Amino acid sequence: MPDKTESAFCQGRAWIELSRNALRHNVEALRTLLPDGCELMPAVKTNAYGHGAVLISRELNRLGIEAFCVATVQEGAELRRHGITGTILILGYTHPADFSLLRRYHLAQTVLDFSYAKVLNRYGKRISVHVKIDTGMHRLGERSEKIEEISRIFECRNLNIAGVFTHLCVADEASPESIAFTHAQAKAFYDVVAELRQRGFSCPKKHIVSSDGLLYYPELAENYARVGIALYGMLSTRADTERCGISLEPVLSIKVRIALVKDLFQGEAAGYGLQFVAPQDTRIAVVAIGYGDGIPRSLSCGVGSVLIQGFKVPIVGRICMDQMLVDVSDIPDVKAGDVAVIIGQSGDEKITACDLAEQDGTISNEILSRLGERLERQML
Repeated sequence: MPDKTESAFCQGRAWIELSRNALRHNVEALRTLLPDGCELMPAVKTNAYGHGAVLISRELNRLGIEAFCVATVQEGAELRRHGITGTILILGYTHPADFSLLRRYHLAQTVLDFSYAKVLNRYGKRISVHVKIDTGMHRLGERSEKIEEISRIFECRNLNIAGVFTHLCVADEASPESIAFTHAQAKAFYDVVAELRQRGFSCPKKHIVSSDGLLYYPELAENYARVGIALYGMLSTRADTERCGISLEPVLSIKVRIALVKDLFQGEAAGYGLQFVAPQDTRIAVVAIGYGDGIPRSLSCGVGSVLIQGFKVPIVGRICMDQMLVDVSDIPDVKAGDVAVIIGQSGDEKITACDLAEQDGTISNEILSRLGERLERQML
């Protein structure tokens, strides 16, 4: 049977539905893991992992969340222009030409290392910052061993240091080596904080954990927990989601219209490269979504499926930029205008972002983050 929610939004060729109840459930579940004095700082970068940064952040504001992190100054500015309140931390690089946006929109900038601190300081106007400490991931941040350079960051007169943080790189892995490495990262971070305090510098807000860190090392959650993928109802893989120990509900579903249904005779081929050849008389449906919307092309030729009227039907032939073909021979009444589900539930059948990730050889984070802008998003 069709989903009850299919009647809630009846326009467009393809769209994303966001569950307000699922988001609220995930926030409440994650909050139960927070120690006293810690609050959620959701990662709403990359359009909130494809969900829609403004829609998600507005709902999170309504749930009492007043801290967010994004990747770019443009992402932060967009949230401010749409009325999002609270701390917004830019996790990545901001070009000096855009430093004025940090002040205009009251955004906090990550200090990437001592050299970048000097660039920020030379701007000549006070900028709110969080100092990143590299404790072993060796991506962004000043190395934890370079305490002199870190101390000099704290001496920069134009930097209003509102926080100090690091990032755990193997918190999702359960091997003894990974656990030991995570504890070593935490020790390196706390050693830096202790040395800074000994030198007379305060560290107003501290944060270490993201989704996996909060789930498996909640004792390391300090003032903020930068939850990302877990907030949206899953972890990066099915296995991680199943072992995380808390109930999470996917927030996002993708629905799409069937453009038309047509018959193929046995032996006829369809699609680019004529990759699908009908083994017998076959009915195919043209579904109005493709890799231009972020659906992985690797799901072509029977690798992936969609849901129609509670049936799981295979994708046949190559996925196109704007369309795909599916075999609906076993669905008697399917017609143009019907709704297909790409991610979500129809009847008793379900397809998750983790399913697509397994078929594509990637993680759910990537599947969600590359969903296209032309998919209209609705909070239901």
